[in-house]
Amino acid sequence: MLAVTRVLAPNPGVYTLEGTNTWVVGRDPSIVIDPGPDLPAHLADVAREAGRVGAVLVTHDHPDHAPGALPFAEMVGAPVYAYRLAGAEGLRSGQRVRVGALDLTAIHTPGHTSDHMAFFEPGSGALFTGDAVVGRGTTFIDPPDGNLVQYLRSLARMEELGPRTIYPGHGPVVVRAEDKIREYITHREERESQVLTALADGPRTIAEMVEVIYAAHPKDVYPLAARSVLAHLLKLADEGRAERTGKTDEGLWIAATPRTCQRCGRIVKGKARYCSSCSLAMLQAEG
Repeated sequence: MLAVTRVLAPNPGVYTLEGTNTWVVGRDPSIVIDPGPDLPAHLADVAREAGRVGAVLVTHDHPDHAPGALPFAEMVGAPVYAYRLAGAEGLRSGQRVRVGALDLTAIHTPGHTSDHMAFFEPGSGALFTGDAVVGRGTTFIDPPDGNLVQYLRSLARMEELGPRTIYPGHGPVVVRAEDKIREYITHREERESQVLTALADGPRTIAEMVEVIYAAHPKDVYPLAARSVLAHLLKLADEGRAERTGKTDEGLWIAATPRTCQRCGRIVKGKARYCSSCSLAMLQAEG
């Protein structure tokens, strides 16, 4: 059985729930995932729990996950691996991190951030998801580093792994992992439908859509909700199903009909005249 222990960082908040989950995986040596903020008392607690550490992994570079990684690694004498973190060793998708009997596979899961990584242990089906999937509530997608198109692909990629247990960056452990990922996908589909319904009544600003879609929520969540709605609108714009009427995201948005490729008739993204395949074929023919 895979030994996994949580050390909760003392940084509760709107984004972090009870705090950041630092995961200690295995024993003698262990792997530590997301040391969290650079709080000496927390890092000392992690070091006591982890014992001999063979590697430190970082899911993404947000300030509630990454700042403690380098100080902790120096404290315990272990290397740090991350997709995007100054001072860490670079981590690529599919890379395996082996420490003693442990063997974790790094999976690039962009969407919440462009550098986001998850870590999978196939023997137990354990998936360490950082902020790609959290234990309670949904994941915040904040453009431009957050990207909903990439995020949906990442959810599908994690579902394909067939995980059994999710160890999230925040909130409780999820014991029905595939159900949780499917719940996340369904939630995004429902939110997209709500955005399209709001646009069907005519031009709307993001603020106007938030007031309708999040009518049952307290107004103090509206700023965060506006960023989430923007993420959906940018996805729809990429698919040719929504358009901005002005130069800024805060202006009016309208519903649109997807355009078709003038060469082959397939749907094209945005305002392009040709699909990517036809564009490439024409460039090659001209060359």
